[in-house]
Amino acid sequence: MNLIERAKNILLTPKTEWEVINGESATPMSLLTGYVMILALIPAGCSFVAMAVFTSVWGMKYAIVSAIITYALSILSYFVYTYALDLLATGFGAEKNINKSAQVAAYSSTASYAAGVLSLIPVLGLLAGLAGFIYAAYLMYLGVGPLKKTQEDKKIVYVIVTIIIVIAAYFIVSAILTAILLTSLRTSILGY
Repeated sequence: MNLIERAKNILLTPKTEWEVINGESATPMSLLTGYVMILALIPAGCSFVAMAVFTSVWGMKYAIVSAIITYALSILSYFVYTYALDLLATGFGAEKNINKSAQVAAYSSTASYAAGVLSLIPVLGLLAGLAGFIYAAYLMYLGVGPLKKTQEDKKIVYVIVTIIIVIAAYFIVSAILTAILLTSLRTSILGY
């Protein structure tokens, strides 16, 4: 199935699409290169355009740094998400299978990637990002049943704990990357 069809189906008919996905085989790396890296360009590219248009204080360098951080965090989040799902699996009565964890991580994130289009409009982008995050959590909830063989009574807690871990890792890495890249940017602009 091609990328556009998969993204459309996971967003519009997720219950049936998870069943289709469950019958497929994929690895974390094949999903990274064939799906995640491509869709992660949406929020990164749109944030670049928004920053370039709406930010005059730091200018183009700031827009580039922001896009790099956004893209890097999307890629890193995919790996944290994949491994968190897999490491937590047995604790929630789910099947430990890194390939299925990668499928849940990649495809449930589609909502967040798609919502990234609206980051072209700053205030609307924040609201769309929140909506994309909530829908991604719902997609994850739907996906951990068929793919990870999670029992119905444990799905919600499994999803919540995984999300907390991913968010914590996201903010820690975001702070580190932002500090490094902004220090570099300041040095290149101000010369010290």
